[in-house]
Amino acid sequence: MSPTPEALEAHRGRLSALARRNLSPILLRRVSPEDVVQETLASACAHPDFLANRPDIPLYLKLRTLLFQTLANLQRRHLQSAKRDAYKEVSLEDGPNTEAQSTWERFAAAVTGPVTHAARQDRRALLRRTLAALPEHDRQILELRHFDGLSNLDCAEALGLSPKAASLRYVRALQRLQRLLLELTEFRP
Repeated sequence: MSPTPEALEAHRGRLSALARRNLSPILLRRVSPEDVVQETLASACAHPDFLANRPDIPLYLKLRTLLFQTLANLQRRHLQSAKRDAYKEVSLEDGPNTEAQSTWERFAAAVTGPVTHAARQDRRALLRRTLAALPEHDRQILELRHFDGLSNLDCAEALGLSPKAASLRYVRALQRLQRLLLELTEFRP
């Protein structure tokens, strides 16, 4: 049985956050996170068999898969086409894309100085590099738990693991992340 439009809409906020986090800055010049979510939901409506298939997999995880396929299609369409070069486009806005910034980032930028902002950017870049250096299975469980906000049980279902195995994988991934951060910087918990 195919999910209702209301069931799809219930995941719009999480999908929007996922799109914001994974949309490349270059592609962001042409496509908004909301565009990505709209195309994802349209794709979901066009492929009801994909959503009805495997009822043991939560709907959000299926929509997440469609969102990543949508992002890949958009990148192919906009960044690999022989039309206007997206890499040379310049935004007409004065500042950074405020839609892509969280409320906290806007507040923090208003009450902190340039040194604090630069330090925050450095920490963010370090964390991105460190996450990229982790093995795929570690990165995957950390992204599902922290960025997608999934519970341990949802992660276990998504990865085809028992809840205990998912929990152990999560703890080990956190330990590896901490060890890498300690090697790369003077980071202390």
